[in-house]
Amino acid sequence: MRVERIGNATLYLADCRDVLPTLTGIDAVVTDPPYGIAFRSNYREIRWPAINGDDNVALLSLASEIPVTHSRYIFCRWDEMRLLPKPRSVVIWVKNNWSMGDLEHEHARQTELICFYPGSAHYFPTYRPTDVIEAARTANDNHPTEKPHMLLCAVLEWTAGTVLDPFMGSGTTGVACARLGRRFVGIEIEPRYFDIACRRIEEAQRQGDLFTSLPPAEDPADVRMRDLWADPE
Repeated sequence: MRVERIGNATLYLADCRDVLPTLTGIDAVVTDPPYGIAFRSNYREIRWPAINGDDNVALLSLASEIPVTHSRYIFCRWDEMRLLPKPRSVVIWVKNNWSMGDLEHEHARQTELICFYPGSAHYFPTYRPTDVIEAARTANDNHPTEKPHMLLCAVLEWTAGTVLDPFMGSGTTGVACARLGRRFVGIEIEPRYFDIACRRIEEAQRQGDLFTSLPPAEDPADVRMRDLWADPE
């Protein structure tokens, strides 16, 4: 096991099943666990390896049951919900692209789901959010299933306290926590992704003061996200 402490982030290179029993003081889980679909990325300049633990749904189920005080937000596919405990609600992430799949007998999938499980001390830190969120997907430059940091920033604003991502991947949840000044605990089993996460989170921690003092970049995805979560008039 390797442990790195970067600002208010504690990162473990380990199997989360070995680390989780040792953790205390976790308020929220925000994570994108292996879906159990043996995902492999399409051919590109960088061909990512198979995702560790993605040959079954055991880790997806594990993520949905981690004890927390505030909340759990678990990314999943529509056809896996029957395998999970019933969530209190389901958030739909609408992307700016869609999957290939069955071109003749299946609607093109443009969404992923985020199952929401409130903890015993749950409350919405700002206002009550809706169950649909739009965010442009990434180019997967750091991980084959990389999530956009603006999406994670939005989800984190629905949570409170210390955030855990037991399937940290390339560290996007940790980057979002750095931007929001939140304490973060991340676990990743693959050394290649762990090193990427350490680098990205360290860069985000260094720039944290800039994020709080400068206006957001006028990226179209950022603009849409700000408009979406603007307070109603």
